[in-house]
Amino acid sequence: MTANEIIRKKRNGETLSSDEMKFFIDGYVRGDIPDYQMSAFLMATYFRGMNTKETAEFTRLMLHSGDVVDLSNIPGLKVDKHSTGGVGDKISLPLAPIVAACGVPVPMISGRGLGHTGGTLDKLESIAGFRTNLSIDEYKKVIAEIGLVMIGQTSEIAPADKKMYALRDVTATVECIPLIAGSIMSKKLAEGIDALVLDVKTGRGAFMATYEKSVELAQALVDIGTSFGKETIGFITNMNQPLGYAIGNWNEIVESIECLKGKGPNDIMELTYVLSGAMVWLGKRADSLVHGIEQSKKVVANGSAYEKFLQLVERQGGDVTFLEHPEKYPASKYRHEIRSEKSGYITAIDSLELGLTGITLGAGRTKVDDIIDPKAGINLTKKTGDAVVRGDVLAVFSTDKLSSVDSAAQRILQAFGIGDTQPAPSPLIFSTVDKFGIHKFSL
Repeated sequence: MTANEIIRKKRNGETLSSDEMKFFIDGYVRGDIPDYQMSAFLMATYFRGMNTKETAEFTRLMLHSGDVVDLSNIPGLKVDKHSTGGVGDKISLPLAPIVAACGVPVPMISGRGLGHTGGTLDKLESIAGFRTNLSIDEYKKVIAEIGLVMIGQTSEIAPADKKMYALRDVTATVECIPLIAGSIMSKKLAEGIDALVLDVKTGRGAFMATYEKSVELAQALVDIGTSFGKETIGFITNMNQPLGYAIGNWNEIVESIECLKGKGPNDIMELTYVLSGAMVWLGKRADSLVHGIEQSKKVVANGSAYEKFLQLVERQGGDVTFLEHPEKYPASKYRHEIRSEKSGYITAIDSLELGLTGITLGAGRTKVDDIIDPKAGINLTKKTGDAVVRGDVLAVFSTDKLSSVDSAAQRILQAFGIGDTQPAPSPLIFSTVDKFGIHKFSL
């Protein structure tokens, strides 16, 4: 058995055996199989896919390439949430402290930016001193003490996925359902959860651009979670425009603080409450989704969710000074306003284009070892459906890269569609997926 044979077999669309997959993944983790052969395997999988059995085995092998955390000594059902990624998607930041404030322990192992989407770890690390590289012992200690922890993958947690994750980002192999499903579920199953809520994005700014593909991914994720005995529910949500108004790491921290104070944008607040409500429900702290949403709103209103976030930041080494006084955060060298060239209504905002532009400003990566500028980003002032007059500011962007200013200005302007007719509003949440099937979303 050789790596070359396995790559050829997958390239030709054949089904890999458990032994072949184990040989390849274990060899990659040990360093016997180099990045260039894994890149070839990922591209072959991107084009040829995996069947249900292969996907489950792929997930199992990545899960057991490292340790599976045992949190059984911590009282309560442990529940996490995962988003498949979107532009302006900072939901985890307000959601996790809300759920913890409701009494449900939240063990969250998150990722970095992938493709055009931002990563929770990069956002958290824009807070000075915040440590995302806790050991598993520290991870257990923090969640036992405050009911919440947010870290990155350690060397013990799904090391196969950790190596593959960065490689997928720079080899154009992100948008592949078996790879996405295996990556997500190997991390989530390893972190010690009892239940999982999934936010599967669909639309222009999502990895799954069509509703049908998003449902396919959600079903794959729910099937894996269910097969491992974890209560799993997915929500198919709209990513045809950015979530909220802030894009970029520190920008999104600031907007998340506003959400925790009950002052966030309507779309962020709505989605946060639904997802947090589902987590509180699965954590048996509410007897229905609606009751979970009510509980979530209560802890925002009484300030305990915001205090939980401050507690998290302090406990993981972060400086809360800038959270309490965001205006004191260092500013970018260049700040540029994008103004509308005509009057009318915003008919569309191209999330993908804004996400890609954010990378050129310094808010994301094009190579594994790129250093992110936490200050860089875009702040929208208009959303789809808003009326505009010629000369109105559509967005403001910030960067330290003078060479990016002109092209970014042009790309951001072109990302806004403006027409004479106000578009009909589009739902934020389309449907739910659980072990029983697909259901139209309603409260």
